[in-house]
Amino acid sequence: RSFLPSFRAFRTFLPSPFLPSVPSIFPSFHAFQPSAPSFHAFLPRLPSFLPSFLPSAPSFLPSSPSFARLSFLPPSAPSFLPSFRVFLPRLPSAQWKLSALIYFFFLFTEHIFCNDVFVVIVPGSFLCDSPVLSVHGENLYTVEPYRIQVRTWQGTVKQLLVFSEAEGNPCLLDVCGNFLAVGTDLAHLKIFDLSRREAKVHCNSKSLSKLLPGCGDIASVKCNANGSKVSILFNKADGNIDSKICFYDVEMDKVMLFDFKAEKGDGRGNFSYPELHSHIPACHFWDQSEPRLFVCEVIPETGLRSPDQKKNQTESTVDVWIISFFSTEEHGLLLQDSFPLPSSYQVLLGIEVPHYYFAKKLGEAEKGASDSGSGTVSQMVARRPMRDFIGVGDCDKTTQDAMLNFSYYLTAGDMDEAFKSIKLIKSEAVWENMARMCVKTQRLDVARICLGHMGHARGAKALREAEQEPEQEARVAMLAIQLGMLEDAERLYKASKRYDLLNKLYQASNQWQKAIETAEAHDRVHLRTTYYNYAKHLEATGQQSLALTQYEKSDTHRFEVPRMLSEDLQALENYVNKMKDKSLWKWWAQYLESQSDMESALKYYTLAEDYFSLVRVHCFQGNIQKASEIANETGNGAASYHLARQYESQDDIKQAVHFYSRAQAFNNAIRLCKVNNLDDQLMNLALLSSPEDMIEAACYYEEKGDQMDRAVMLYHKAGHFSKALELAFATQQFGALQLIAEDLDEKSDPALLARCSGFFIKHAQYEKAMKLLLTAKKYHEALQLCLEKNLIITEELAEQMTVSKESQDLSEESRRELLEQIADCCMRQGNYHMATKKYTQAGNKLKAMRALLKSGDTEKIIFFASVCRQREIYIMAANYLQSLDWCKDPKIIANIINFYTKGGALDRLAGFYDACAQVEIDEYQNYEKAHRALTEAYKCLSKAKARNPVEQESKLGHLQSRMSLMKRFIHAQRVYPEDTEEAVRQCELLLAEQNFDDALRHGDVLGFLVQHYAQVEEFHTAYRYLEEMQKRIPASNMSYYVCPQTLEAVHQGAGIPMSRALAPAHTGHSSTDNREEEEVADEVEDP
Repeated sequence: RSFLPSFRAFRTFLPSPFLPSVPSIFPSFHAFQPSAPSFHAFLPRLPSFLPSFLPSAPSFLPSSPSFARLSFLPPSAPSFLPSFRVFLPRLPSAQWKLSALIYFFFLFTEHIFCNDVFVVIVPGSFLCDSPVLSVHGENLYTVEPYRIQVRTWQGTVKQLLVFSEAEGNPCLLDVCGNFLAVGTDLAHLKIFDLSRREAKVHCNSKSLSKLLPGCGDIASVKCNANGSKVSILFNKADGNIDSKICFYDVEMDKVMLFDFKAEKGDGRGNFSYPELHSHIPACHFWDQSEPRLFVCEVIPETGLRSPDQKKNQTESTVDVWIISFFSTEEHGLLLQDSFPLPSSYQVLLGIEVPHYYFAKKLGEAEKGASDSGSGTVSQMVARRPMRDFIGVGDCDKTTQDAMLNFSYYLTAGDMDEAFKSIKLIKSEAVWENMARMCVKTQRLDVARICLGHMGHARGAKALREAEQEPEQEARVAMLAIQLGMLEDAERLYKASKRYDLLNKLYQASNQWQKAIETAEAHDRVHLRTTYYNYAKHLEATGQQSLALTQYEKSDTHRFEVPRMLSEDLQALENYVNKMKDKSLWKWWAQYLESQSDMESALKYYTLAEDYFSLVRVHCFQGNIQKASEIANETGNGAASYHLARQYESQDDIKQAVHFYSRAQAFNNAIRLCKVNNLDDQLMNLALLSSPEDMIEAACYYEEKGDQMDRAVMLYHKAGHFSKALELAFATQQFGALQLIAEDLDEKSDPALLARCSGFFIKHAQYEKAMKLLLTAKKYHEALQLCLEKNLIITEELAEQMTVSKESQDLSEESRRELLEQIADCCMRQGNYHMATKKYTQAGNKLKAMRALLKSGDTEKIIFFASVCRQREIYIMAANYLQSLDWCKDPKIIANIINFYTKGGALDRLAGFYDACAQVEIDEYQNYEKAHRALTEAYKCLSKAKARNPVEQESKLGHLQSRMSLMKRFIHAQRVYPEDTEEAVRQCELLLAEQNFDDALRHGDVLGFLVQHYAQVEEFHTAYRYLEEMQKRIPASNMSYYVCPQTLEAVHQGAGIPMSRALAPAHTGHSSTDNREEEEVADEVEDP
């Protein structure tokens, strides 16, 4: 078509000499559609295209008109190629000539290749100008502007199918079954029903540009067998075919797209096909009778191919793929099969169940036809069976439909319907084919049924055993092996990386080189086994030299090679000497010994360093002295034992005991010592021997009665403590008793432990006795021993006395009681930290806190109180912290406040704030902070739950009074710089208050007034207040309230010497001291 835009270019009269060159100059002639169902003739390659057709007829046809019923079509021709018998009606030979008219060259494909030409000549000729042509039955369909002409074979127009200007000119025709699909140059689609006498509209004109906005021109249109679906290819703007295939559903009036470049699938056909992302559809076909089956050929897109691919485009078809689908409304597009176009094929021609049809490459033989089930229709056309029909052959229509339905339902995942469709099939070939298909689809559930219908018991058993393999591919590979599909099995094993099974496959199929390569590269664990199996194979085939090498690689040559060469002793001896292997020397020596060649046997035993065999042979020859030398030099146990037996048989007891000892056969040596009263040697041998021999020797000494210390020691070493203790007590062996007691553990008999502890208590070894009591789990007795004998409880000892919660020896109550007793003992010994730990383990946290308070460890007290979270413990910790020098540590103050708050002791917290206020006054004369502290004390006391409300109200009133007086003094200090007279007046009024002493110190107020009057130089008034201070405050504390400079200035201003001023102060000081002592006593008595 690329060379012929219309038939007009082909109308020129071609003279006879030019005819042979017609096929070669039109390599891409697209005159007729391959799906036309009414091809009326099929000629196998016309002979040389002679100048006229009539002279060439005799070369393959009789000249008589009676040949009209002959058939030249092969039996394998598709159904859309009718028999040759309709090729030639009985017409005069004068009508069989070429003229300047249209000659119809009906082809299976849209291509003409070189000399292989399919020619159809119809009984009639007429002039026509049509870019496309299609055939159905007795009708020809040609195209004119805006209409399609339905013609007879003679060119008579029977019907016109008219198109409007909006629909465009028809430019594409396709006939499938009884339906004609028409595509126009304006991207409109229209379908006609041809089943009646006249064509009727089956589907009205559809504008594809409206259904698919942005689509290009229509490149190709095909309809299925029942006219329900149409597949359409579009051209892009650059003239290339688009990667999308459009499927139009006539009944549902909707469009579905399948894009080869789609990244993800949507479950309705747009699934991803990564290896075909750079491909575009080249041609597409529907099956002639099955409306669901669609096939297309895809080729690499020119712009997406590498230069190397473009260079090899004409040399190989490896990048061309054939893809078939099931297309239904329910499931959309379902991928049925895909495979690359074989290298011997040129292009896809069509599909008709059960075959695909291809045009063959010229000059290239068909490859792999016998393996794939491919067949040849002619020299130009070949067919390939569909995947589901490989090996079935030409089955009947019922079987075809059943297998096709099975394939469809299997692809759709509807197993019930799939099995229903094939339940009536009886042919084993069909079931075998479906089993082979299961290898491709990896459906083992279906394969089991197929194997059952085939009667393939071995395959069913192998498949059932393969179910234990974790990989799906490995299980499928076993199915492939049972069906003889070894290449598929090899591919599946490689895909699943089961190289161990692949190795077995290679071995079973006699591919040993591949098996070894696989084992060396991927299956090292079975490498030696592979070498061994290969060696067995080579040995079976008579290749002993090669088998010997493989036996060596498998490290089995020490046994297998002597067995293999047992018939050729000379070759075996040469091999033994060549290998210089000790195992082989020993084997050869044993063989020589069996042949009574002792000298040679001794030689090879020496080379093999088999000292036992050397001693054995020397003893056999009577050379026992040489055997003794070998045994003494080598120290070989087996040799020494054999030699000892020889000496024992000769009653040489001393040598026999010596060599039994060297062979470490102490039981035999002990036996000889007991029989021959060798007591000294017996003791040494028993200590070196097993516990059983020790007990046997101990019984011997016990029976003799004169060496009980040895019996006790042997019983002890053998672990028989009860017997050892019994003998030790009976014979008063206290040293041995101590040694035995050290080895006793909790697994020993409690009665023995108690007996030993009593022994140690009796001999004032209390620590050992206590350890034994603890080992016997007599905790109370051990604790009582500590108390009575004043034994210090160390941390290790305390842990041994502690019983775990999981122990079944004591109940929970007894366990806590024991822990408290341990803690009490630790308290008596002053180990307060250990006491705290044991009290805590016993659950008595109050006692634990008291023990911790006695330790004086402030950090642990604070930590323990924070962890325990108990009210009483909080209060105890706060009380302890108050006993410290808390004034200088803000952290302690914060913890006191925190603990009293968490403990709910607000009254105690109020007392602490009161103490804080007093400290601020006494230490820093800071009445403002003292006032704030009293305010917090008042808040806490008001919130506290008092036992005596009257007393609480009294305390609150007292606090309120103190706060009021303190506030007045603070106010006087603040206003003094601004209103001196008011400040002085307030201080003088404060001195007249009754509860003045509880809130303020006289020295602070009087010192304030003395300082003021000294500044205003009213020295007599100042001196008067100074005298009052001397009455209330000791003379030694005067400088705390009034600085010495002020005192001197006041005395000078009043004209009173300092010495006279100090005399009354001493008298006042004495009275003041007496009053302070009374106040302290009152505080001590007041609870």
